[in-house]
Amino acid sequence: MSTDFLALLSRLPGSYSGPQRPEPAPYAVVGVGEGTLAAQLASVLPGVTGNFTRTGTQFVLSSPDSQDAARTYAELAEVAGAAVRRVTTGGAAHEVDVLVPGGALATYHFAQALAYATGHAEDAQEAERLLADLATRCGPDAGEDNPARTLAWSLWGRAPLLLAAPDADALPQAWQQLLARMGKTLGVPVLGDPLPVVTGAFEAQHEHGDGRLALLLGDLDPALAVAREVLESRIDEVIHVPFPGESESAYAGQLALWYFGAWVAAYLAERYGLTAGDVPVLGRAQAVLAGEEGEDHLRAERDEVSPRRTALEEDWDAEEGDANDRDLRDDED
Repeated sequence: MSTDFLALLSRLPGSYSGPQRPEPAPYAVVGVGEGTLAAQLASVLPGVTGNFTRTGTQFVLSSPDSQDAARTYAELAEVAGAAVRRVTTGGAAHEVDVLVPGGALATYHFAQALAYATGHAEDAQEAERLLADLATRCGPDAGEDNPARTLAWSLWGRAPLLLAAPDADALPQAWQQLLARMGKTLGVPVLGDPLPVVTGAFEAQHEHGDGRLALLLGDLDPALAVAREVLESRIDEVIHVPFPGESESAYAGQLALWYFGAWVAAYLAERYGLTAGDVPVLGRAQAVLAGEEGEDHLRAERDEVSPRRTALEEDWDAEEGDANDRDLRDDED
Protein backbone atom coordinates (compact mmCIF):
# COMPACT_ATOMS: atom_id res chain seq x y z
CA MET A 1 0.00 0.00 0.00
CA SER A 2 1.07 3.62 -0.36
CA THR A 3 3.06 4.96 2.57
CA ASP A 4 1.49 8.40 2.09
CA PHE A 5 -1.60 7.56 4.13
CA LEU A 6 0.46 6.06 6.95
CA ALA A 7 2.49 9.27 6.96
CA LEU A 8 -0.73 11.29 7.23
CA LEU A 9 -1.83 9.18 10.19
CA SER A 10 1.55 9.56 11.88
CA ARG A 11 1.47 13.35 11.58
CA LEU A 12 -2.17 13.79 12.55
CA PRO A 13 -1.67 14.33 16.33
CA GLY A 14 -1.10 18.03 17.00
CA SER A 15 -1.96 19.08 13.45
CA TYR A 16 -5.15 20.95 14.34
CA SER A 17 -4.49 24.63 13.64
CA GLY A 18 -7.96 26.17 13.81
CA PRO A 19 -9.50 28.61 16.30
CA GLN A 20 -9.14 27.89 20.01
CA ARG A 21 -11.38 30.63 21.43
CA PRO A 22 -14.53 29.48 23.26
CA GLU A 23 -17.88 30.60 21.88
CA PRO A 24 -20.84 31.72 24.06
CA ALA A 25 -22.68 28.91 25.87
CA PRO A 26 -24.96 26.92 25.80
CA TYR A 27 -23.90 24.73 22.90
CA ALA A 28 -25.56 22.40 20.45
CA VAL A 29 -24.11 20.59 17.47
CA VAL A 30 -25.49 18.93 14.37
CA GLY A 31 -23.32 17.18 11.81
CA VAL A 32 -23.98 16.15 8.22
CA GLY A 33 -21.72 14.73 5.53
CA GLU A 34 -18.16 14.40 6.75
CA GLY A 35 -19.11 16.24 9.94
CA THR A 36 -21.50 13.52 11.13
CA LEU A 37 -19.07 11.37 13.13
CA ALA A 38 -17.38 14.30 14.84
CA ALA A 39 -20.74 15.63 16.03
CA GLN A 40 -21.52 12.24 17.55
CA LEU A 41 -18.12 11.87 19.22
CA ALA A 42 -18.21 15.42 20.62
CA SER A 43 -21.66 14.96 22.12
CA VAL A 44 -19.96 13.60 25.27
CA LEU A 45 -18.41 17.02 25.96
CA PRO A 46 -19.99 18.63 29.05
CA GLY A 47 -22.25 21.53 28.10
CA VAL A 48 -23.11 20.24 24.62
CA THR A 49 -26.83 19.95 25.22
CA GLY A 50 -28.09 18.30 22.05
CA ASN A 51 -28.70 18.93 18.36
CA PHE A 52 -30.32 22.37 18.54
CA THR A 53 -30.34 25.38 20.82
CA ARG A 54 -32.33 28.62 20.86
CA THR A 55 -29.59 30.53 22.71
CA GLY A 56 -25.83 30.43 22.83
CA THR A 57 -24.02 28.82 19.91
CA GLN A 58 -25.27 26.34 17.34
CA PHE A 59 -22.46 24.45 15.55
CA VAL A 60 -23.16 23.02 12.11
CA LEU A 61 -20.50 20.58 10.85
CA SER A 62 -20.66 19.75 7.17
CA SER A 63 -18.98 19.12 3.84
CA PRO A 64 -19.93 20.38 0.37
CA ASP A 65 -21.84 17.22 -0.49
CA SER A 66 -24.27 17.98 2.37
CA GLN A 67 -24.50 21.73 1.87
CA ASP A 68 -28.29 21.88 1.43
CA ALA A 69 -28.97 20.14 4.75
CA ALA A 70 -26.30 22.22 6.50
CA ARG A 71 -27.81 25.44 5.17
CA THR A 72 -31.26 24.43 6.39
CA TYR A 73 -30.02 23.58 9.90
CA ALA A 74 -28.13 26.88 10.11
CA GLU A 75 -31.14 28.89 9.01
CA LEU A 76 -33.40 27.15 11.54
CA ALA A 77 -30.95 27.88 14.37
CA GLU A 78 -30.63 31.53 13.36
CA VAL A 79 -34.40 31.96 13.27
CA ALA A 80 -34.62 30.35 16.72
CA GLY A 81 -32.18 32.95 18.08
CA ALA A 82 -28.84 31.08 18.32
CA ALA A 83 -25.52 32.29 16.94
CA VAL A 84 -24.42 29.86 14.23
CA ARG A 85 -20.85 28.69 13.67
CA ARG A 86 -20.37 26.75 10.44
CA VAL A 87 -17.42 24.35 10.47
CA THR A 88 -16.96 22.78 7.07
CA THR A 89 -14.53 21.31 4.57
CA GLY A 90 -15.70 23.69 1.86
CA GLY A 91 -18.49 25.87 0.55
CA ALA A 92 -19.46 29.43 -0.33
CA ALA A 93 -17.32 31.96 1.56
CA HIS A 94 -20.27 33.54 3.36
CA GLU A 95 -21.28 30.09 4.67
CA VAL A 96 -17.86 29.18 6.11
CA ASP A 97 -16.77 30.22 9.60
CA VAL A 98 -14.08 27.58 10.17
CA LEU A 99 -12.48 25.67 7.29
CA VAL A 100 -11.01 22.23 8.02
CA PRO A 101 -9.38 19.60 5.78
CA GLY A 102 -11.72 17.07 4.22
CA GLY A 103 -11.27 13.37 3.69
CA ALA A 104 -11.17 10.29 5.86
CA LEU A 105 -9.36 12.08 8.70
CA ALA A 106 -11.66 15.12 8.80
CA THR A 107 -13.28 13.78 11.98
CA TYR A 108 -10.19 14.75 14.00
CA HIS A 109 -10.23 18.37 12.83
CA PHE A 110 -13.98 18.74 13.26
CA ALA A 111 -13.87 17.25 16.76
CA GLN A 112 -10.94 19.35 17.97
CA ALA A 113 -12.56 22.51 16.59
CA LEU A 114 -15.65 21.69 18.65
CA ALA A 115 -13.68 20.88 21.79
CA TYR A 116 -11.92 24.24 21.76
CA ALA A 117 -15.01 26.21 20.73
CA THR A 118 -17.04 24.74 23.62
CA GLY A 119 -14.40 25.67 26.20
CA HIS A 120 -12.84 22.22 26.58
CA ALA A 121 -9.24 23.02 25.75
CA GLU A 122 -8.00 20.57 28.40
CA ASP A 123 -9.98 17.74 26.80
CA ALA A 124 -8.57 18.67 23.39
CA GLN A 125 -5.02 18.66 24.74
CA GLU A 126 -5.61 15.36 26.53
CA ALA A 127 -6.81 13.91 23.24
CA GLU A 128 -3.61 15.09 21.57
CA ARG A 129 -1.56 13.33 24.27
CA LEU A 130 -3.40 10.05 23.71
CA LEU A 131 -3.13 10.34 19.93
CA ALA A 132 0.58 11.09 20.09
CA ASP A 133 1.14 7.97 22.21
CA LEU A 134 -0.83 5.88 19.72
CA ALA A 135 1.17 7.29 16.81
CA THR A 136 4.31 6.00 18.50
CA ARG A 137 2.89 2.58 19.34
CA CYS A 138 0.98 2.03 16.08
CA GLY A 139 3.22 3.66 13.47
CA PRO A 140 5.06 1.71 10.77
CA ASP A 141 8.26 1.69 12.86
CA ALA A 142 6.60 0.28 15.99
CA GLY A 143 7.88 -3.25 15.35
CA GLU A 144 6.23 -6.55 16.24
CA ASP A 145 4.36 -5.17 19.26
CA ASN A 146 2.15 -2.95 17.09
CA PRO A 147 -1.41 -3.40 18.50
CA ALA A 148 -3.11 -1.92 15.42
CA ARG A 149 -1.34 -4.27 13.02
CA THR A 150 -2.09 -7.23 15.30
CA LEU A 151 -5.82 -6.43 15.37
CA ALA A 152 -5.84 -5.91 11.60
CA TRP A 153 -4.55 -9.45 11.16
CA SER A 154 -7.42 -10.73 13.32
CA LEU A 155 -9.92 -8.86 11.12
CA TRP A 156 -8.52 -10.11 7.82
CA GLY A 157 -11.17 -11.96 5.83
CA ARG A 158 -13.91 -11.22 8.37
CA ALA A 159 -16.88 -8.86 8.72
CA PRO A 160 -16.83 -7.99 12.43
CA LEU A 161 -19.77 -7.16 14.65
CA LEU A 162 -19.19 -3.80 16.36
CA LEU A 163 -20.63 -3.12 19.82
CA ALA A 164 -20.24 -0.42 22.48
CA ALA A 165 -21.96 0.75 25.66
CA PRO A 166 -24.67 3.46 25.37
CA ASP A 167 -22.30 6.22 26.56
CA ALA A 168 -20.01 5.41 23.62
CA ASP A 169 -22.65 4.63 21.02
CA ALA A 170 -20.86 6.70 18.36
CA LEU A 171 -17.98 4.22 18.23
CA PRO A 172 -19.63 1.32 16.30
CA GLN A 173 -20.62 3.66 13.47
CA ALA A 174 -17.22 5.35 13.59
CA TRP A 175 -15.43 2.03 13.22
CA GLN A 176 -17.82 0.92 10.49
CA GLN A 177 -16.88 4.04 8.52
CA LEU A 178 -13.15 3.54 9.16
CA LEU A 179 -13.15 -0.14 8.20
CA ALA A 180 -15.11 0.55 5.02
CA ARG A 181 -13.49 3.79 3.88
CA MET A 182 -9.89 2.90 4.73
CA GLY A 183 -9.84 -0.86 5.27
CA LYS A 184 -12.20 -1.72 2.39
CA THR A 185 -14.01 -4.10 4.76
CA LEU A 186 -17.59 -4.42 5.97
CA GLY A 187 -18.26 -3.95 9.68
CA VAL A 188 -21.71 -4.54 11.19
CA PRO A 189 -22.69 -2.19 14.04
CA VAL A 190 -25.03 -3.58 16.67
CA LEU A 191 -26.94 -0.52 17.84
CA GLY A 192 -29.25 -0.08 20.80
CA ASP A 193 -29.82 -2.93 23.25
CA PRO A 194 -27.40 -5.68 22.15
CA LEU A 195 -29.01 -8.57 24.03
CA PRO A 196 -31.99 -9.25 21.71
CA VAL A 197 -29.59 -9.25 18.76
CA VAL A 198 -26.79 -11.44 20.11
CA THR A 199 -29.15 -13.97 21.72
CA GLY A 200 -31.30 -14.51 18.62
CA ALA A 201 -29.24 -13.67 15.55
CA PHE A 202 -27.59 -17.09 15.20
CA GLU A 203 -30.41 -19.39 16.35
CA ALA A 204 -31.85 -20.26 12.94
CA GLN A 205 -28.49 -20.65 11.19
CA HIS A 206 -25.74 -21.51 13.63
CA GLU A 207 -23.21 -21.66 10.81
CA HIS A 208 -23.39 -17.88 10.49
CA GLY A 209 -21.35 -17.72 13.68
CA ASP A 210 -18.52 -19.73 12.11
CA GLY A 211 -15.54 -17.47 11.55
CA ARG A 212 -17.45 -14.52 12.97
CA LEU A 213 -15.64 -11.94 15.10
CA ALA A 214 -17.07 -9.28 17.42
CA LEU A 215 -15.28 -6.16 18.65
CA LEU A 216 -16.40 -4.63 21.94
CA LEU A 217 -15.34 -0.99 21.79
CA GLY A 218 -14.54 1.04 24.92
CA ASP A 219 -15.66 0.25 28.46
CA LEU A 220 -17.98 -2.67 29.18
CA ASP A 221 -21.22 -1.90 30.99
CA PRO A 222 -23.24 -4.75 32.57
CA ALA A 223 -25.34 -5.37 29.45
CA LEU A 224 -22.28 -5.46 27.21
CA ALA A 225 -20.52 -7.83 29.60
CA VAL A 226 -23.49 -10.23 29.38
CA ALA A 227 -23.55 -9.81 25.60
CA ARG A 228 -19.90 -10.83 25.57
CA GLU A 229 -20.68 -14.07 27.40
CA VAL A 230 -23.50 -14.84 24.96
CA LEU A 231 -21.36 -14.12 21.91
CA GLU A 232 -18.54 -16.31 23.16
CA SER A 233 -20.94 -19.26 22.93
CA ARG A 234 -22.15 -18.40 19.42
CA ILE A 235 -19.25 -17.03 17.36
CA ASP A 236 -15.57 -17.80 16.92
CA GLU A 237 -13.96 -14.85 18.64
CA VAL A 238 -14.77 -11.82 20.79
CA ILE A 239 -12.14 -9.10 21.24
CA HIS A 240 -12.39 -6.25 23.72
CA VAL A 241 -10.82 -3.04 22.40
CA PRO A 242 -10.51 -0.72 25.43
CA PHE A 243 -9.95 3.02 25.39
CA PRO A 244 -6.26 3.70 24.76
CA GLY A 245 -4.25 4.93 27.74
CA GLU A 246 -5.75 6.24 30.94
CA SER A 247 -7.82 9.39 30.87
CA GLU A 248 -10.74 10.86 32.77
CA SER A 249 -11.90 12.65 29.61
CA ALA A 250 -14.61 10.68 27.81
CA TYR A 251 -14.09 12.85 24.75
CA ALA A 252 -10.35 12.23 24.62
CA GLY A 253 -10.84 8.50 25.05
CA GLN A 254 -13.37 8.25 22.24
CA LEU A 255 -11.31 10.34 19.82
CA ALA A 256 -8.28 8.19 20.64
CA LEU A 257 -10.22 4.99 19.97
CA TRP A 258 -11.35 6.49 16.65
CA TYR A 259 -7.69 7.18 15.82
CA PHE A 260 -6.71 3.65 16.79
CA GLY A 261 -9.44 2.37 14.47
CA ALA A 262 -7.92 4.41 11.64
CA TRP A 263 -4.58 2.65 12.16
CA VAL A 264 -6.28 -0.75 12.24
CA ALA A 265 -8.15 0.02 9.01
CA ALA A 266 -4.99 1.25 7.28
CA TYR A 267 -3.12 -1.95 8.12
CA LEU A 268 -6.11 -4.03 7.06
CA ALA A 269 -5.99 -2.39 3.64
CA GLU A 270 -2.27 -3.17 3.56
CA ARG A 271 -3.06 -6.80 4.34
CA TYR A 272 -5.38 -6.91 1.31
CA GLY A 273 -2.80 -5.20 -0.89
CA LEU A 274 -4.97 -2.12 -1.29
CA THR A 275 -4.52 1.57 -0.57
CA ALA A 276 -6.20 3.06 2.48
CA GLY A 277 -7.16 6.19 0.56
CA ASP A 278 -10.63 6.89 -0.80
CA VAL A 279 -11.81 4.97 -3.84
CA PRO A 280 -12.32 7.25 -6.87
CA VAL A 281 -16.07 6.66 -7.03
CA LEU A 282 -16.50 8.26 -3.59
CA GLY A 283 -14.90 11.48 -4.76
CA ARG A 284 -17.05 11.53 -7.88
CA ALA A 285 -20.23 10.88 -5.89
CA GLN A 286 -19.39 13.66 -3.44
CA ALA A 287 -18.67 16.02 -6.34
CA VAL A 288 -22.08 15.28 -7.85
CA LEU A 289 -23.83 16.04 -4.54
CA ALA A 290 -21.75 19.20 -4.05
CA GLY A 291 -22.76 20.61 -7.43
CA GLU A 292 -20.75 23.02 -9.50
CA GLU A 293 -18.41 25.28 -7.54
CA GLY A 294 -18.32 28.99 -8.17
CA GLU A 295 -15.53 31.49 -7.65
CA ASP A 296 -16.75 32.29 -4.12
CA HIS A 297 -16.30 28.72 -2.86
CA LEU A 298 -13.62 27.64 -0.42
CA ARG A 299 -12.22 24.13 -0.18
CA ALA A 300 -9.51 22.82 2.12
CA GLU A 301 -7.32 20.11 0.64
CA ARG A 302 -8.39 16.61 1.59
CA ASP A 303 -6.44 14.93 4.39
CA GLU A 304 -3.99 17.82 4.62
CA VAL A 305 -2.61 17.50 8.13
CA SER A 306 -1.39 21.09 8.48
CA PRO A 307 -4.16 23.22 6.96
CA ARG A 308 -3.38 26.83 6.22
CA ARG A 309 -5.51 29.51 7.83
CA THR A 310 -6.80 32.08 5.40
CA ALA A 311 -9.10 35.05 5.16
CA LEU A 312 -12.52 34.05 3.96
CA GLU A 313 -12.33 36.49 1.04
CA GLU A 314 -9.41 34.52 -0.44
CA ASP A 315 -10.23 31.70 -2.85
CA TRP A 316 -8.83 28.24 -2.25
CA ASP A 317 -7.86 26.02 -5.17
CA ALA A 318 -9.24 22.51 -4.92
CA GLU A 319 -7.00 20.55 -7.26
CA GLU A 320 -8.43 17.19 -6.19
CA GLY A 321 -11.98 18.47 -6.47
CA ASP A 322 -11.26 19.77 -9.97
CA ALA A 323 -9.76 16.41 -10.89
CA ASN A 324 -12.83 14.63 -9.57
CA ASP A 325 -15.06 16.94 -11.61
CA ARG A 326 -13.02 16.19 -14.73
CA ASP A 327 -13.26 12.44 -14.06
CA LEU A 328 -17.00 12.75 -13.62
CA ARG A 329 -17.39 14.63 -16.88
CA ASP A 330 -15.25 12.03 -18.66
CA ASP A 331 -17.47 9.27 -17.26
CA GLU A 332 -20.56 11.09 -18.44
CA ASP A 333 -19.07 11.45 -21.92
